[in-house]
Amino acid sequence: MTTKVIKKHIEQLINIAYDAGKAILEIYESDDLGIESKADESPLTKADKAANDIICAGLAKITPGIPIISEENKEVSYEQRKDYDYFWMVDPLDGTKEFIKRNGEFTVNIALIHNQKSIAGVVYAPVLDNMYYAIEGEGAYIIEDNEQVPLVSNVYHKHDSKLKVVCSRSHLNEATQAFVDDYSEPELIAKGSSLKFLILAEGGAELYPRLAPTMEWDTAAAHVILTESGGSITQPNGSPLLYNKENLLNPHFIATANERKS
Repeated sequence: MTTKVIKKHIEQLINIAYDAGKAILEIYESDDLGIESKADESPLTKADKAANDIICAGLAKITPGIPIISEENKEVSYEQRKDYDYFWMVDPLDGTKEFIKRNGEFTVNIALIHNQKSIAGVVYAPVLDNMYYAIEGEGAYIIEDNEQVPLVSNVYHKHDSKLKVVCSRSHLNEATQAFVDDYSEPELIAKGSSLKFLILAEGGAELYPRLAPTMEWDTAAAHVILTESGGSITQPNGSPLLYNKENLLNPHFIATANERKS
């Protein structure tokens, strides 16, 4: 798939994400969120299902034949998906707990994966009406108020004081606290969903340690956006974060803005 083809798909992806966001907001503003519990006891709402239906139908229309792995679809066996060349990785509503709390910190996430890398992605924050997108090698952008603006992450050094560290609104454990304690006068910013990566991409923070479980669909779309803004995501040992592993659970990782090594 050429960059030209991916560019064409990005425009269509943006529209699909807008449509999913619109459906999410209609339910968000209603009296009935339709909350259920999944097998792992995580919450599921009518909005998760509605957004998933819109995204999967839209992707099937623009790229028939390209598989879709979504949080809300039936799990595909590794034997089947290990041979995927390209595929879509979808989290139709990332931050379901934030959605239920009605704090606005939830997103629509669609990524294109090739050779275990996220090569294109869109993330839409419906309440903020901010659309983020990136294509590998083409830069990262935000669309707000109908303006397209490049995203450039901050340049920083690990010994700088008062670095802004993004942490989960729902998960702050001892390992994360120990990581934070290694920095000089860090400022913590609590945020839900994949918005944590986008704060780094926008220049609003420098670090996001995730030393707790996430799934591949939680990170895939924002991964390429952060990378194209100048940032990175690696495991604590420096290894890259890869996609379409046998187990779709991510290892722990550290997301950063543009770190200056010297």
